[in-house]
Amino acid sequence: MRVATSLQAPSPYVDLTRAEWSALRARTPLPLSADEVEALRGLGDVIDLPEVREVYLPLSRLLNLYFGATGGLRGAVSTFLGGPQPTTPFVIAVAGSVAVGKSTVSRLLRALLARWPEHPRVELVTTDGFLLPNAELDRRGLMMRKGFPESYDRRALTRFVAQVKSGADEVAAPVYSHLTYDIVPGERAWVRRPDILIIEGLNVLQPAQHGQVGLADYFDFSVYVDARPADIRSWYLDRFRALRATAFQNPDSYFRKYAEVPEEVAMEYAETNWRTINEPNLLANIAPTRPRATLILQKGADHTVRRLRLRKL
Repeated sequence: MRVATSLQAPSPYVDLTRAEWSALRARTPLPLSADEVEALRGLGDVIDLPEVREVYLPLSRLLNLYFGATGGLRGAVSTFLGGPQPTTPFVIAVAGSVAVGKSTVSRLLRALLARWPEHPRVELVTTDGFLLPNAELDRRGLMMRKGFPESYDRRALTRFVAQVKSGADEVAAPVYSHLTYDIVPGERAWVRRPDILIIEGLNVLQPAQHGQVGLADYFDFSVYVDARPADIRSWYLDRFRALRATAFQNPDSYFRKYAEVPEEVAMEYAETNWRTINEPNLLANIAPTRPRATLILQKGADHTVRRLRLRKL
């Protein structure tokens, strides 16, 4: 571990190389097999057992320490108030661009954290379910801004997390289908008093509007998955190309036509999508929230995490 000197500029973060971070896992055993890691990996994402062992296992250990410290603080408050206080879920946010690999990170954390005896009940909810239905996006002229903050039902999303954080017995979230590219009418995912709730989404670290309580006010820990925009663009295009040969082949897929047209036509559409929707959203809305994260995972062009920045307490 490097020691700060007077020559280093003050920073609100502890800046760590991958090797320095990996050493912090101590003797924590790896509870996942290669097959389990493969099942959790997102399309186009590159992840293996060494990556899990060196990056995500230390993170699960750190989160377990945060979880335990929160329990200690709750005990102190109970003493102050003169009686036991009800437990509430520990809420973790995972933010980042389209195609940066935040879904894989979220699934890995869910699997790793559920193996710790202190918190076996870990739930994962994506903010996709809180996108406005396509019909409503069309009505508001927002279909070409899908994924931008204004395309979500932000009140419903904040209310959902607030209810979970308040200790409600069960809370329902809408369900989004990546096949039909829309909200599934009438379908709900139920969250029932988990020990830990992971919220994954593009804009989860957005600040609240003036004078209001925002989504991020309910988070106990947040992770931002970071990479150079040029690398994310490459991953996005590679993933779209892979989807043409897989999910887009489904007759019910919203993007079925892009599996049938020539590849150059399909990839021109993907490039336009990146240039006009995903990249502007990243630069204007997502990347500016990076400094609000507790931990920043900085990926290299090969999708592996190279550096980490942990906010000081």
